[in-house]
Amino acid sequence: MKQSIEEIKANEAALDKFKMDFFSLKGKVAVITGGNTGLGQGYAVALAEAGADIFIPTFGKAEWDATRAMIEKRGRKVEFMDVDLTKKGVPEKVVAEVIKKFGHLDILINNAGMIRRNPLLESKDEDWQQVININLNAVYYMSIAAARAMAKQKSGKIINIGSMLSFQGGKFIPSYTASKHGVAGLTKSFASELGAYNIQVNAIAPGYIKTANTAPIRADKARNQEILDRIPAGHWAEPHELMGVAVFLASKASDYV
Repeated sequence: MKQSIEEIKANEAALDKFKMDFFSLKGKVAVITGGNTGLGQGYAVALAEAGADIFIPTFGKAEWDATRAMIEKRGRKVEFMDVDLTKKGVPEKVVAEVIKKFGHLDILINNAGMIRRNPLLESKDEDWQQVININLNAVYYMSIAAARAMAKQKSGKIINIGSMLSFQGGKFIPSYTASKHGVAGLTKSFASELGAYNIQVNAIAPGYIKTANTAPIRADKARNQEILDRIPAGHWAEPHELMGVAVFLASKASDYV
């Protein structure tokens, strides 16, 4: 079916509005949990590069100076908060502090997480509790706290960090696998309900990335080769290879995603 003249003009007008500044985060404020190291640090620097000011709640002060230097080098502001996100009431305190420091909250990346590796028959109760608390419970409560602030301004982006283990079983990591399956479910549930408030909720499910969490696997020659054999690209990803999708999901270019 041929397009009408009116349809062609409407499409052209819409495309004329689509400029690269759709990916700009200038004037935005982003919270990245655990954004002081690893992939979290990469997300923080990438969003700063795109123009956002950054707020990083993290447990402990490791790498604060290095992360601060990288963000301030890009002309953006950054604040840190030493907190345990698994403690009751802490997510609400984080959001209140962000708004106190910056006036508003536009983007939340639920990046903080941990992994415990043990054969299933040797699993420990404390490992299960710790992993579920930070990987799943903290995601839920941080998202609720952020969404309440975002709903008032009728805009916001929540980006969760899932995993290939959101879809697979894995070995020796039942708590991590359960938590990441849970993250996938929370993402879908939140997205369905918060879309009415112009809040987009998505998740990134990284494959095999060179991080501290995967160092033990990469050090095991047999396991490393087993993984490499099933990666189409044939190599582990560098953290920077995930940064573009984070900027996209944080920007107005993804307003209908």
